[in-house]
Amino acid sequence: MNKITHFFSPLNKKSLSWAFYDWANSAFATTVMAAFFPVFFKQYWSEGIEVTKSTFVFGTANSIMGLFVALLAPILGAVADQSSLRMKFLISFTFLGGLATGGLYFVGQGQWLYAITLYALAAIGFAGSLTFYDSLLLLVCKPKDMDFVSSFGFALGYLGGALLFTVNVLMYTHTEWFGIENQALAIKLSFLSVAVWWLIFTLPIVIFVKEPPAKNNIKEVDFKKIIQSSFKEVFNTFTEIKRYQHIFFFLLAYFFYIDGVNTTIKMAVDYGMSIGFEPSLLIKAILLVNFFAFPATLIYLALTKKLGTLYGILIAIGAYCCIVLFAYFMQTPQHFILLSLGVGSVQGGIQALSRSYYGQLIPPDRSAEFFGFYNMLSKFSSILGPFLMGTVGLLTKDPRLSILSVLILFIIGGSILVRKCELKPKRD
Repeated sequence: MNKITHFFSPLNKKSLSWAFYDWANSAFATTVMAAFFPVFFKQYWSEGIEVTKSTFVFGTANSIMGLFVALLAPILGAVADQSSLRMKFLISFTFLGGLATGGLYFVGQGQWLYAITLYALAAIGFAGSLTFYDSLLLLVCKPKDMDFVSSFGFALGYLGGALLFTVNVLMYTHTEWFGIENQALAIKLSFLSVAVWWLIFTLPIVIFVKEPPAKNNIKEVDFKKIIQSSFKEVFNTFTEIKRYQHIFFFLLAYFFYIDGVNTTIKMAVDYGMSIGFEPSLLIKAILLVNFFAFPATLIYLALTKKLGTLYGILIAIGAYCCIVLFAYFMQTPQHFILLSLGVGSVQGGIQALSRSYYGQLIPPDRSAEFFGFYNMLSKFSSILGPFLMGTVGLLTKDPRLSILSVLILFIIGGSILVRKCELKPKRD
């Protein structure tokens, strides 16, 4: 009992409220991004379009969204650091994401352009909010507790996403239980439920996590000057990158390996459908991943605690290499279920440990700006991965080759970590 109490000791009102935002936004990541939108876009909104073309459109939309957030995140992060606007930006992006997600309810069959536009706006809201959410990690816990609090946030997110997704799946598979006319309406109502869930469970972080006073008093300083100063700070960070060697090489490695992770998350259902698996199987597999990932993330943290954060990341990269190879050769529904368990065992671990490792490298007083760069690279990688997979599939007409192309991203990222990054993160 004492060991369990000690394990959860980093949690307090602030850190738990912070972690609950993972619970809030993971509903979008699970129900919309990973499951229902790819299925509905391919079967309902893209009716009559070739499979490879719909994959290309979906992948390109993810890339454009990633580019927009990638360019915007560092600037907004620098502004937030100077004016204590992290929370206001988080709320604004959350509102955008929730509103756009709810808007999918009103999109009719065959209206793929409206659907992909609203999805892109919702994804921008989701990704943009994460820049400021991640930066708040430094305000809610001590550096020594970052691995746990970051991992707990991801674990809580998987659980929350899985709970709502369970209800959404039941709405889809048993429409009569809920008095819903058909499965198309069930999916649309699921999008609406995600919007409500996301907005409601954002309240704890808004109420209980407070920012320190701004560097500049926004009432006394022209906001235009703050933005100009923020551009200057971002430029200075780029020019001073040689001074931050540990940060530079970690971000370079992160760019590649998280690309593989994000592409796996976003394109898994599309890939499964492209090689002939039934949507019902894919949806059940995603549900399995999320429920399995909740305890797996905390278990993974405990297992890698003695090895160190960097070794934990490297083990996960090795596991993902095996997962991609397995995906290339898989043939049966049982193979896809096994693949899902493999992803669930390491997905939360690699995301959480990457965030906490980086959080221990960066200057605390510039956390939003530096996490802006962190999320910028994540979004730039989101441009490369889905576009690479979609393009390879379009050119070769072979979806199996498209998933195999993801392997090189993990190999490059892992190689940089091994050669250039410290076992114990330290600030320059």
